[in-house]
Amino acid sequence: MSRDTAIEQDLVRVTENAALAAAQTMGFGEKMHSDHVAVEAMRATLDEIDIAGRVVIGEGERDEAPMLYVGEEVGGRKGDPDAPQIDIAVDPLEGTNLCASGAPGSVAVLAAAERGGLLHAPDTYMEKIVVGPTARGSIHLDAPVPENLRNIARAFKREVSDLTIVVLERDRHAQLINDIRTAGARIRLIPDGDLAGGISAAVRGTGVHAVMGTGGAPEGVITAAAMRCLGGEIQARLVALDDGQKERLAGLGYKDLSKIYTTVDLAQGDNIVFSCSGVTDGELLRGVRFFGGGTRTSTLFMSLRAGIIRFVDTIHREAPTTPVYFH
Repeated sequence: MSRDTAIEQDLVRVTENAALAAAQTMGFGEKMHSDHVAVEAMRATLDEIDIAGRVVIGEGERDEAPMLYVGEEVGGRKGDPDAPQIDIAVDPLEGTNLCASGAPGSVAVLAAAERGGLLHAPDTYMEKIVVGPTARGSIHLDAPVPENLRNIARAFKREVSDLTIVVLERDRHAQLINDIRTAGARIRLIPDGDLAGGISAAVRGTGVHAVMGTGGAPEGVITAAAMRCLGGEIQARLVALDDGQKERLAGLGYKDLSKIYTTVDLAQGDNIVFSCSGVTDGELLRGVRFFGGGTRTSTLFMSLRAGIIRFVDTIHREAPTTPVYFH
Protein backbone atom coordinates (compact mmCIF):
# COMPACT_ATOMS: atom_id res chain seq x y z
CA MET A 1 0.00 0.00 0.00
CA SER A 2 1.37 3.43 -0.94
CA ARG A 3 1.84 6.13 1.66
CA ASP A 4 -0.79 8.30 -0.06
CA THR A 5 -3.34 5.48 0.02
CA ALA A 6 -2.63 4.85 3.70
CA ILE A 7 -3.12 8.54 4.49
CA GLU A 8 -6.42 8.58 2.60
CA GLN A 9 -7.69 5.62 4.62
CA ASP A 10 -6.56 7.34 7.81
CA LEU A 11 -8.55 10.46 6.90
CA VAL A 12 -11.67 8.31 6.60
CA ARG A 13 -10.95 7.08 10.11
CA VAL A 14 -10.74 10.70 11.31
CA THR A 15 -14.31 11.52 10.32
CA GLU A 16 -15.59 8.10 11.37
CA ASN A 17 -14.25 8.57 14.90
CA ALA A 18 -15.67 12.07 15.15
CA ALA A 19 -19.06 10.78 13.99
CA LEU A 20 -18.95 7.88 16.46
CA ALA A 21 -18.20 10.22 19.35
CA ALA A 22 -20.91 12.71 18.40
CA ALA A 23 -23.52 9.98 17.85
CA GLN A 24 -23.08 8.85 21.44
CA THR A 25 -24.59 12.21 22.46
CA MET A 26 -27.41 12.28 19.90
CA GLY A 27 -30.69 13.59 21.28
CA PHE A 28 -29.21 14.78 24.58
CA GLY A 29 -30.08 18.38 23.73
CA GLU A 30 -26.51 19.54 24.50
CA LYS A 31 -25.06 20.82 21.24
CA MET A 32 -21.88 22.20 22.81
CA HIS A 33 -21.12 18.84 24.38
CA SER A 34 -21.81 17.05 21.09
CA ASP A 35 -19.41 19.36 19.28
CA HIS A 36 -16.79 19.03 22.04
CA VAL A 37 -16.60 15.23 21.90
CA ALA A 38 -16.45 15.29 18.10
CA VAL A 39 -13.57 17.78 18.20
CA GLU A 40 -11.67 15.70 20.75
CA ALA A 41 -12.09 12.50 18.74
CA MET A 42 -11.06 14.16 15.48
CA ARG A 43 -8.02 15.82 17.04
CA ALA A 44 -6.83 12.59 18.70
CA THR A 45 -7.17 10.61 15.47
CA LEU A 46 -5.36 13.25 13.41
CA ASP A 47 -2.41 12.97 15.77
CA GLU A 48 -2.11 9.27 14.94
CA ILE A 49 -1.60 9.92 11.21
CA ASP A 50 1.79 10.07 9.50
CA ILE A 51 1.49 13.72 8.40
CA ALA A 52 2.55 17.25 9.30
CA GLY A 53 -0.84 18.93 9.17
CA ARG A 54 -1.96 22.52 9.63
CA VAL A 55 -5.55 23.54 10.36
CA VAL A 56 -6.67 26.31 7.98
CA ILE A 57 -10.41 25.96 8.65
CA GLY A 58 -11.32 24.88 12.15
CA GLU A 59 -13.16 25.67 15.33
CA GLY A 60 -12.10 29.31 15.39
CA GLU A 61 -9.08 31.37 16.33
CA ARG A 62 -6.69 30.11 18.99
CA ASP A 63 -8.15 32.24 21.79
CA GLU A 64 -11.63 30.91 20.99
CA ALA A 65 -10.91 27.19 20.57
CA PRO A 66 -8.62 24.97 22.65
CA MET A 67 -8.42 22.32 19.91
CA LEU A 68 -8.49 22.34 16.10
CA TYR A 69 -8.06 26.09 16.08
CA VAL A 70 -6.93 27.85 12.92
CA GLY A 71 -3.16 27.57 12.60
CA GLU A 72 -2.85 24.57 14.91
CA GLU A 73 -0.37 21.90 13.87
CA VAL A 74 -1.74 18.37 13.90
CA GLY A 75 -0.53 14.94 12.87
CA GLY A 76 1.90 12.40 14.20
CA ARG A 77 4.84 14.16 12.50
CA LYS A 78 4.01 17.82 13.05
CA GLY A 79 7.08 19.99 12.58
CA ASP A 80 8.85 17.34 10.48
CA PRO A 81 9.84 18.88 7.11
CA ASP A 82 10.14 15.41 5.56
CA ALA A 83 6.54 14.46 6.41
CA PRO A 84 3.62 15.10 4.02
CA GLN A 85 2.76 18.79 4.45
CA ILE A 86 -1.03 19.03 4.46
CA ASP A 87 -3.54 21.84 4.99
CA ILE A 88 -6.71 20.66 6.68
CA ALA A 89 -10.22 22.10 6.86
CA VAL A 90 -12.51 20.52 9.43
CA ASP A 91 -16.04 20.69 10.71
CA PRO A 92 -16.05 17.97 13.37
CA LEU A 93 -19.84 18.24 13.69
CA GLU A 94 -21.76 20.11 11.05
CA GLY A 95 -25.29 20.41 12.33
CA THR A 96 -24.73 20.56 16.09
CA ASN A 97 -28.40 21.37 16.66
CA LEU A 98 -29.39 18.45 14.44
CA CYS A 99 -27.29 16.04 16.49
CA ALA A 100 -28.49 17.47 19.78
CA SER A 101 -32.11 17.01 18.77
CA GLY A 102 -31.66 13.73 16.90
CA ALA A 103 -32.74 15.36 13.62
CA PRO A 104 -31.46 14.15 10.24
CA GLY A 105 -28.44 15.52 8.42
CA SER A 106 -25.60 16.02 10.91
CA VAL A 107 -22.17 14.94 9.66
CA ALA A 108 -18.47 14.99 10.53
CA VAL A 109 -16.39 16.52 7.74
CA LEU A 110 -12.75 16.96 6.74
CA ALA A 111 -11.12 18.29 3.59
CA ALA A 112 -7.37 18.27 2.99
CA ALA A 113 -4.95 19.46 0.34
CA GLU A 114 -1.31 20.27 -0.19
CA ARG A 115 -0.04 23.43 1.53
CA GLY A 116 -1.83 26.48 0.15
CA GLY A 117 -4.52 24.34 -1.48
CA LEU A 118 -7.41 25.64 0.65
CA LEU A 119 -8.35 29.26 1.30
CA HIS A 120 -7.97 30.38 4.90
CA ALA A 121 -11.47 31.86 5.08
CA PRO A 122 -12.31 34.00 8.12
CA ASP A 123 -15.05 32.87 10.48
CA THR A 124 -17.71 35.18 9.04
CA TYR A 125 -20.68 34.83 6.73
CA MET A 126 -20.55 34.11 3.03
CA GLU A 127 -23.19 34.54 0.34
CA LYS A 128 -23.25 31.38 -1.79
CA ILE A 129 -24.82 29.64 -4.73
CA VAL A 130 -23.97 25.97 -5.30
CA VAL A 131 -24.86 23.69 -8.20
CA GLY A 132 -23.75 20.31 -9.46
CA PRO A 133 -21.96 19.39 -12.70
CA THR A 134 -25.10 19.63 -14.84
CA ALA A 135 -25.65 23.33 -14.09
CA ARG A 136 -21.98 24.30 -13.77
CA GLY A 137 -21.28 27.44 -15.78
CA SER A 138 -24.93 28.51 -15.88
CA ILE A 139 -25.06 30.59 -12.68
CA HIS A 140 -23.78 33.93 -11.47
CA LEU A 141 -23.92 35.17 -7.90
CA ASP A 142 -24.99 38.66 -9.00
CA ALA A 143 -27.72 37.49 -11.36
CA PRO A 144 -31.32 37.92 -10.21
CA VAL A 145 -32.79 34.82 -8.59
CA PRO A 146 -35.30 34.18 -11.44
CA GLU A 147 -32.50 34.35 -14.01
CA ASN A 148 -30.35 31.85 -12.13
CA LEU A 149 -33.33 29.53 -11.75
CA ARG A 150 -34.17 29.73 -15.45
CA ASN A 151 -30.56 28.95 -16.37
CA ILE A 152 -30.38 26.02 -13.95
CA ALA A 153 -33.66 24.66 -15.31
CA ARG A 154 -32.38 25.03 -18.88
CA ALA A 155 -29.22 23.10 -17.97
CA PHE A 156 -31.37 20.25 -16.65
CA LYS A 157 -33.75 20.53 -19.64
CA ARG A 158 -36.58 21.12 -17.22
CA GLU A 159 -38.96 23.87 -16.13
CA VAL A 160 -38.29 26.15 -13.16
CA SER A 161 -41.27 24.51 -11.46
CA ASP A 162 -39.34 21.22 -11.52
CA LEU A 163 -36.46 22.62 -9.43
CA THR A 164 -35.90 22.20 -5.69
CA ILE A 165 -33.63 24.75 -4.00
CA VAL A 166 -32.12 24.28 -0.54
CA VAL A 167 -32.14 27.37 1.68
CA LEU A 168 -31.17 27.75 5.33
CA GLU A 169 -34.22 28.71 7.36
CA ARG A 170 -33.11 32.12 8.59
CA ASP A 171 -34.81 35.52 8.86
CA ARG A 172 -32.15 37.00 6.58
CA HIS A 173 -33.44 34.81 3.74
CA ALA A 174 -37.00 36.15 3.71
CA GLN A 175 -36.53 38.00 0.40
CA LEU A 176 -34.62 35.13 -1.19
CA ILE A 177 -37.36 32.68 -0.23
CA ASN A 178 -40.01 34.98 -1.64
CA ASP A 179 -38.05 35.38 -4.91
CA ILE A 180 -37.67 31.62 -5.34
CA ARG A 181 -41.34 30.99 -4.64
CA THR A 182 -42.43 33.78 -6.96
CA ALA A 183 -40.28 32.28 -9.74
CA GLY A 184 -42.12 28.99 -9.26
CA ALA A 185 -39.41 26.71 -7.86
CA ARG A 186 -39.80 24.49 -4.83
CA ILE A 187 -37.84 25.19 -1.63
CA ARG A 188 -36.42 22.82 0.93
CA LEU A 189 -35.83 24.82 4.10
CA ILE A 190 -33.19 23.31 6.38
CA PRO A 191 -32.42 24.30 9.98
CA ASP A 192 -28.65 23.71 9.65
CA GLY A 193 -26.10 22.09 7.37
CA ASP A 194 -25.72 23.97 4.09
CA LEU A 195 -22.56 21.93 3.42
CA ALA A 196 -24.56 18.72 3.23
CA GLY A 197 -27.06 20.57 1.05
CA GLY A 198 -24.29 21.56 -1.35
CA ILE A 199 -23.16 17.97 -1.72
CA SER A 200 -26.77 16.90 -2.35
CA ALA A 201 -27.01 19.47 -5.16
CA ALA A 202 -23.99 17.92 -6.86
CA VAL A 203 -25.28 14.35 -6.74
CA ARG A 204 -28.08 13.06 -8.97
CA GLY A 205 -31.00 11.35 -7.28
CA THR A 206 -31.31 13.60 -4.25
CA GLY A 207 -33.92 15.85 -5.82
CA VAL A 208 -31.86 18.96 -4.99
CA HIS A 209 -30.78 21.25 -7.84
CA ALA A 210 -29.05 24.15 -6.05
CA VAL A 211 -28.26 25.77 -2.73
CA MET A 212 -28.73 29.51 -2.30
CA GLY A 213 -28.28 31.92 0.58
CA THR A 214 -25.85 33.13 3.20
CA GLY A 215 -24.03 30.73 5.51
CA GLY A 216 -20.65 30.28 7.12
CA ALA A 217 -17.52 31.15 5.15
CA PRO A 218 -15.51 28.19 6.51
CA GLU A 219 -18.26 25.83 5.33
CA GLY A 220 -18.00 27.51 1.94
CA VAL A 221 -14.36 26.43 1.59
CA ILE A 222 -15.15 22.85 2.58
CA THR A 223 -18.06 22.85 0.12
CA ALA A 224 -15.68 24.07 -2.59
CA ALA A 225 -13.35 21.14 -1.87
CA ALA A 226 -16.29 18.78 -2.34
CA MET A 227 -17.31 20.55 -5.56
CA ARG A 228 -13.79 20.15 -6.97
CA CYS A 229 -14.12 16.41 -6.46
CA LEU A 230 -17.72 16.19 -7.70
CA GLY A 231 -17.38 18.54 -10.69
CA GLY A 232 -19.86 21.03 -9.27
CA GLU A 233 -19.59 24.78 -8.81
CA ILE A 234 -19.80 27.25 -5.96
CA GLN A 235 -19.69 31.03 -6.24
CA ALA A 236 -19.37 32.96 -3.02
CA ARG A 237 -18.76 36.38 -1.51
CA LEU A 238 -17.72 37.35 2.01
CA VAL A 239 -20.34 39.25 3.99
CA ALA A 240 -19.74 41.70 6.84
CA LEU A 241 -22.82 42.17 9.00
CA ASP A 242 -21.51 45.26 10.78
CA ASP A 243 -18.58 47.69 10.86
CA GLY A 244 -16.74 45.52 13.37
CA GLN A 245 -16.76 42.55 11.03
CA LYS A 246 -15.74 44.77 8.14
CA GLU A 247 -12.73 46.01 10.11
CA ARG A 248 -11.81 42.46 11.10
CA LEU A 249 -11.97 41.28 7.50
CA ALA A 250 -9.85 44.22 6.37
CA GLY A 251 -7.30 43.37 9.04
CA LEU A 252 -7.08 39.84 7.63
CA GLY A 253 -6.52 41.21 4.13
CA TYR A 254 -10.09 40.90 2.84
CA LYS A 255 -10.75 44.49 1.82
CA ASP A 256 -12.73 43.99 -1.38
CA LEU A 257 -16.06 42.59 -0.15
CA SER A 258 -17.51 42.76 -3.64
CA LYS A 259 -15.16 40.00 -4.87
CA ILE A 260 -16.82 36.82 -6.05
CA TYR A 261 -14.82 33.70 -5.17
CA THR A 262 -14.98 30.77 -7.57
CA THR A 263 -14.66 27.10 -6.72
CA VAL A 264 -10.95 27.16 -7.55
CA ASP A 265 -10.40 30.39 -5.58
CA LEU A 266 -11.70 28.64 -2.47
CA ALA A 267 -10.07 25.26 -3.06
CA GLN A 268 -7.24 25.54 -5.56
CA GLY A 269 -5.27 22.44 -4.61
CA ASP A 270 -4.44 19.66 -7.05
CA ASN A 271 -4.47 16.96 -4.36
CA ILE A 272 -7.76 17.60 -2.60
CA VAL A 273 -9.35 14.82 -0.58
CA PHE A 274 -12.69 14.98 1.20
CA SER A 275 -14.23 12.74 3.86
CA CYS A 276 -17.72 13.06 5.34
CA SER A 277 -19.25 10.59 7.84
CA GLY A 278 -22.90 10.55 8.82
CA VAL A 279 -23.80 11.19 12.45
CA THR A 280 -27.58 11.16 12.04
CA ASP A 281 -29.39 9.76 8.99
CA GLY A 282 -29.38 11.97 5.90
CA GLU A 283 -30.14 11.77 2.19
CA LEU A 284 -26.66 10.63 1.17
CA LEU A 285 -25.36 8.94 4.30
CA ARG A 286 -26.78 6.80 7.06
CA GLY A 287 -26.06 7.95 10.56
CA VAL A 288 -24.12 5.90 13.09
CA ARG A 289 -25.95 2.67 13.89
CA PHE A 290 -25.48 0.86 17.18
CA PHE A 291 -25.82 -2.88 17.69
CA GLY A 292 -24.79 -5.26 20.42
CA GLY A 293 -21.03 -5.43 20.32
CA GLY A 294 -20.33 -2.72 17.79
CA THR A 295 -21.28 0.20 15.59
CA ARG A 296 -21.60 0.91 11.89
CA THR A 297 -20.68 4.08 10.02
CA SER A 298 -21.29 5.43 6.52
CA THR A 299 -18.74 7.73 4.89
CA LEU A 300 -18.40 9.55 1.58
CA PHE A 301 -14.74 9.77 0.56
CA MET A 302 -13.48 11.59 -2.54
CA SER A 303 -10.06 12.21 -4.06
CA LEU A 304 -9.60 14.78 -6.81
CA ARG A 305 -6.24 13.46 -8.00
CA ALA A 306 -7.31 9.81 -8.04
CA GLY A 307 -10.68 10.69 -9.54
CA ILE A 308 -12.51 8.43 -7.10
CA ILE A 309 -15.70 8.68 -5.07
CA ARG A 310 -16.18 5.97 -2.47
CA PHE A 311 -19.06 5.19 -0.16
CA VAL A 312 -17.40 3.47 2.77
CA ASP A 313 -19.58 1.29 4.99
CA THR A 314 -17.65 0.26 8.09
CA ILE A 315 -18.54 -2.08 10.93
CA HIS A 316 -16.57 -1.34 14.10
CA ARG A 317 -16.53 -4.50 16.21
CA GLU A 318 -16.06 -4.29 19.96
CA ALA A 319 -16.14 -8.03 20.53
CA PRO A 320 -14.93 -10.51 17.87
CA THR A 321 -17.43 -13.15 19.03
CA THR A 322 -20.48 -10.90 18.55
CA PRO A 323 -22.61 -11.67 15.46
CA VAL A 324 -22.43 -9.03 12.71
CA TYR A 325 -25.70 -7.76 11.22
CA PHE A 326 -25.41 -6.64 7.59
CA HIS A 327 -28.85 -5.10 7.20
